[in-house]
Amino acid sequence: MTTLTTLVLGGYGNFGARICRALAGDPANHHHIALLVAGRNAAHANALAATLHHGAQGIALDHSAPGLANRLRALGVGLVIHTAGPFQAQDYGVAQAAADAGAHYIDLADGRRFVCDFPAALHPHFAAAQRTAIAGASTVPALSSAVVDNLCAGWQHIDSIDICIAPAQRAPRGQATLAAVLTYCGLPIDMWRGGRWQPQRGWAQPTPVQFHRLRPRMGAVCDIPDLELFPAHYQARDRVTFRAALEVELAQRTFAAIAALRHWGVLPHPEKLAWLMHHTGGVLDFMGTGLGGMVVRVAGTDAQSRPRRRAWHLAADDDHGPEIPCMAAVLLARQIAAGQTLPTGAHTSTSQLPLQAFAPEFARWGMVTDTLDEAP
Repeated sequence: MTTLTTLVLGGYGNFGARICRALAGDPANHHHIALLVAGRNAAHANALAATLHHGAQGIALDHSAPGLANRLRALGVGLVIHTAGPFQAQDYGVAQAAADAGAHYIDLADGRRFVCDFPAALHPHFAAAQRTAIAGASTVPALSSAVVDNLCAGWQHIDSIDICIAPAQRAPRGQATLAAVLTYCGLPIDMWRGGRWQPQRGWAQPTPVQFHRLRPRMGAVCDIPDLELFPAHYQARDRVTFRAALEVELAQRTFAAIAALRHWGVLPHPEKLAWLMHHTGGVLDFMGTGLGGMVVRVAGTDAQSRPRRRAWHLAADDDHGPEIPCMAAVLLARQIAAGQTLPTGAHTSTSQLPLQAFAPEFARWGMVTDTLDEAP
């Protein structure tokens, strides 16, 4: 089996470093993945690579600089994993460079337009190169769709899909993630509700969400690819919603206040607060814990024409929650490195992985899942 040179862009960042550790730390990968930790800061890249062993190398690389495809080709890169967000304002330059260099491509994008428009924009390029490109290989829509596929297997139709992610207060927060969230804070988000598209303001009007192993939290609407992908993919009749529920209610109310200021025109660019919030967010850690989680609720009609309502819960303790957004990219990278067949061309991560593929990763980090039937 040939060695797959895998370049992780943003490799020493919050998510990139976790992906590098996962790929370098799996004994099965040592013989067929050559890891390149890439980012603008050579010292940071080299420092992380030195802790990974197994031949990992640090590479200074600015993905916005010209000649990226030539650089990837010169390095012999066979797979690019793009973790350097935020993706909301990015174009497809990195993916195009990967295609031009004859490399596979995976990203952790959570930007709705970036992910939803990705297949149409890049499919011809990756199909011609006979390579695979997958956008949004993260908690959403990779894991969320795997859960829905599992919960609704064999159903006649789906009425509603409600997803909520509940990060632990103490879990590490990336500045790029904060910036991505703040870009749409207070702006109207198109959501499928009542069988039609309706606008709802991001992070405004938090509502209670129930979890199996976590205390109830207030969750606010967020803009993610699932909101656009799932109504068509699952033919959801009534609604598809997504909320984020912060552990400390004061933090949740702060985002709601920022949303209000944005709506009133007082704070037109809240994403400029990302640096400040990233460096001061820890002051609330004493009010929280290391316990986070996720819930996916579906309702519809099963194969026996019975109304059903099911929920899948995930609980992640000890601040391990940030491992979850990295799992899909790691699983897909392992498949490519092992020579497993993936669809050529450009795709979103929707239904690319079955839920059981995530089970060893959940176990690795001591995460617990529960699937429950609820009253319809």
